[in-house]
Amino acid sequence: MQAMSAIRTVCVYCGSSPGTDPAFLEAARRLGKILAGDGVGLVYGGGSYGLMGALATSVLDHGGHVTGIIPEFLQDREHTLRRAQEIIVTPDMHVRKQTMFDKADAFVALPGGIGTLEELIEQMTWAQLGRHKKPILILNVSGFWNPLCALLDHMRGMEFIRAERSMALLVAATPEEVLPKLRKAAADVTEREKRGKPETVERM
Repeated sequence: MQAMSAIRTVCVYCGSSPGTDPAFLEAARRLGKILAGDGVGLVYGGGSYGLMGALATSVLDHGGHVTGIIPEFLQDREHTLRRAQEIIVTPDMHVRKQTMFDKADAFVALPGGIGTLEELIEQMTWAQLGRHKKPILILNVSGFWNPLCALLDHMRGMEFIRAERSMALLVAATPEEVLPKLRKAAADVTEREKRGKPETVERM
């Protein structure tokens, strides 16, 4: 019998800006505290600004482990968080995203911009194509992701997302819901299934 997968690390995608709603920063800090308190490591983009910085700093301030993964060309722009226990500098964005995938047991998206959206959609695409079964969740702070949820519903209604190929996008309204939802989703997935099919995932 194969072992069920565990949530030991979570990759969080989020903005390198704080956004206009103070609730975004508050949610990032609360999620960081929760991850640290549960002994779940953070994998993230490596920066010290905006929601990324607030999240990682909160994990560190509460005794948790942080792995920052940042491309060489972004080190100055996003001001690499040197406090993190592990900093991985990659040659480009492709290697960055592959490394984040390899080190994560699940993915969470907080509010952010085009980069956050692109990373989230990429994981959703590969999950839909059956290349991995790692849980994917959006933290819908102050309804930030409502337009995306509406768009996905519209795509389903227009039959561009077919039921047999649909993947389960988890939605949490508060940071406290994140880990329980991820763990519930991971309970039915084996470690082998979660790792995905490397011959394809490595080209993500």
